[in-house]
Amino acid sequence: MDTDLVKGHLDLLLLGILRDQPRHGYAVISSLRERSEGTFDLSEGTVYPALHRLQDGGLLARDWEDMAGRRRRVYRITEPGAVALARAQQRWQGFAGAVDAVLLSRPTTATLAGGQR
Repeated sequence: MDTDLVKGHLDLLLLGILRDQPRHGYAVISSLRERSEGTFDLSEGTVYPALHRLQDGGLLARDWEDMAGRRRRVYRITEPGAVALARAQQRWQGFAGAVDAVLLSRPTTATLAGGQR
């Protein structure tokens, strides 16, 4: 996957993963990979700074949790994060619909014959 394409949508993807349940960073990365069937196989160096940025912006909160004898940071979506996710989903659906309309449109008979639409 072209990382430039992911960059503009990483926040949406992370918030979407964390909407269901809190997760630690590696679980976020694994969930992205699994849900996208390997398309979003992102590095820790990409995901962790984005998680920290979303936390700094109040869209995520971080808690500590003991797992298998280790303390891990667990990220959860906040109420402002849920609102931001809903807005981003609406923008994404509008954008994707517009792209589909352009890419999937078929020429009409008049266009093929050199006529005007």
